[in-house]
Amino acid sequence: MTKFTFQVAMLFIVVALVCAFVPVFSVDESEAKSLWDTCLVKISPHCALNIVAAVFGNATINDSCCHDLIKEGKVCHDTLIKYIADIPALIARETLYLKKRDDMWNHCVAILKTV
Repeated sequence: MTKFTFQVAMLFIVVALVCAFVPVFSVDESEAKSLWDTCLVKISPHCALNIVAAVFGNATINDSCCHDLIKEGKVCHDTLIKYIADIPALIARETLYLKKRDDMWNHCVAILKTV
């Protein structure tokens, strides 16, 4: 039950972040909004939640989500995690989150090379 509650909380955070960032991008940064919209459609909601939980929590990414992550692309992955890490509540640990982001990318590349 605790795992389910955690997943619901993480899903809420992802949805809230999307809602918070999209209006800002549409006004000031149309190119960034386009990248955001393009990136989000390449990955399943389940994997987006798994990635966020792995970078900003203590979860580990599923091998199946590594495929989605690589399909999303490094630019998308880097950009989306950076946007989330830049929010005021998280910025104090931004360096840690960006390292976890890069470690996750390298892990997923290694996983796909063995398949």
